[in-house]
Amino acid sequence: MTTEEKVDQLIKLAHDQIAKPYQYAAQEGSIEAFDCSSFIQYLFQQIDISLPRSALLQAGQSDGQELDLSSINNFQAGDLVFMRSDTGHYRDDLFAGRAIDIGHVALMTGPDEIIHAKSGRGVIKQKLSELISDPHYKIVLAKRLLKSV
Repeated sequence: MTTEEKVDQLIKLAHDQIAKPYQYAAQEGSIEAFDCSSFIQYLFQQIDISLPRSALLQAGQSDGQELDLSSINNFQAGDLVFMRSDTGHYRDDLFAGRAIDIGHVALMTGPDEIIHAKSGRGVIKQKLSELISDPHYKIVLAKRLLKSV
């Protein structure tokens, strides 16, 4: 499967999950309800990419290319956007000593468009610019796990 086909499959799978409920600490492997990181983990499992269960560990894994946060207009479909949120986690051994607090992850599905599992709303499609206008959601890291060939 090409990178483009994997991205297309991710986006289709993400759209298929819209309106599923949010459940904090959703059970790994469950497709009845998601939290943000179980949603991302599920999507990537479907294209044979294994990701850790938590957003913090997903962001901290060595795979993928870290993206320049000053160029969010260059984010592409399939990229993961990690945010500080009203809750977050930090580990000293990740991110080369940088103090990065992560509480949320979303999948880019198009220009300024994400699909994510959000507390109180479930799996939704939303403008990234709308989400980050909320002071509780600040982008702290973005990664491209699917490299173009």
